[in-house]
Amino acid sequence: MIASPVYLDNNATTETDPRVVESMLPFFTKYFGNPASRQHAFGWEAAEAVDFARTQIASFIGAEQKEIIFTSGATESNNLAIKGVVEMYANKGNHIITCVTEHKAVLDTCKNAENKGAQITYLPVNDEGLVDLKELESAIHSGTILIAIMYANNETGVIQPVAEIGEIAKKHGVTFFSDGAQAVGKIPVNVLNENIDLLSFTAHKINGPKGIGALYVRRKNPRVQLAEQMNGGGHERGMRSGTLNVPGIVGFEKALELCRLEMKEDSKRISFLRNKLENGICKIRGTKVNGNVQYRLPNTTNILFDGVKGENLVTAMIRDMAVSAGSACTSASPEPSHVLKAMGLRDDDVHSSLRFSLGRFTTEEEIDFILHKISQEVEQLRMGHEKNMADIQL
Repeated sequence: MIASPVYLDNNATTETDPRVVESMLPFFTKYFGNPASRQHAFGWEAAEAVDFARTQIASFIGAEQKEIIFTSGATESNNLAIKGVVEMYANKGNHIITCVTEHKAVLDTCKNAENKGAQITYLPVNDEGLVDLKELESAIHSGTILIAIMYANNETGVIQPVAEIGEIAKKHGVTFFSDGAQAVGKIPVNVLNENIDLLSFTAHKINGPKGIGALYVRRKNPRVQLAEQMNGGGHERGMRSGTLNVPGIVGFEKALELCRLEMKEDSKRISFLRNKLENGICKIRGTKVNGNVQYRLPNTTNILFDGVKGENLVTAMIRDMAVSAGSACTSASPEPSHVLKAMGLRDDDVHSSLRFSLGRFTTEEEIDFILHKISQEVEQLRMGHEKNMADIQL
């Protein structure tokens, strides 16, 4: 028996793994101390848990313990990375290179910097959602202080050539920041191998708790410095003041531990289910996949249903499935997806596209259920649309 609706919106957020919840529980009650309270055992116990988590989280991405700065999530990490660089390196330059398909947490932060005098280059993407490396390199000049290109897109799952971008940034002595919220824990990420200087990531995308994230800040070769954006106390190497979310940090570490142990098998199973869903849907007339199908996350597909508005399909299947017509952070906006528009899709096609993102707890039975339901609903909606068009012509 399938419990509906089936959750296929894991790029928005994920169900917290019960094993993660179990790891967190003692730190709400028994070990509730403030890790900054160094004068007693309650603080020591909390600090020990944070230190262990910081070390394990750092090692997961190839970093060192002191290079992990805890934040409230990827949005705060993105803000700290961009604003921190702009303020810290103002005497060197004010030029940032980013991409038109970035998450709004990056685009809006860049727009904020632009309003304050920064120069921003917004790189286009091709019809598969990928940046042109030659165009990126040609945009660099003496005043360029930051390249901000996301690792994997939240709407299409498309993975950018991060290692190549890192090489270009290193060659020109430019700091490279990548939003890794959708990538870390789903695919291997190594900040050293890929020459990433700043990397944001978060727990709730990988079956961890909401409200806890991190920013990797490189300490050597080169050392990156950031101007703090939250004042008061000098926590987190002076970059992010505030009492640490100890239960969240413990849960974050546990979530990444589970990814380390299970990511390979999870990716294989989830990509099989994603492909089954995708192939089944694409048997329906007038459907196609948006974005590159070779370089993408194992759990994500974005599909165009020609002649059917995505919001109508979502409404028709509201009791059967939970999916997204775009980013969770912009779903309240009536504007069509800026990501799909940047890839060259017409507004009608953008509105006819849906993102399906699978996760650890997605089952094959659920995929079979969705394929059965969705084929029925699409044809009914399409027949209704075609009848309305015929009536209009009459």
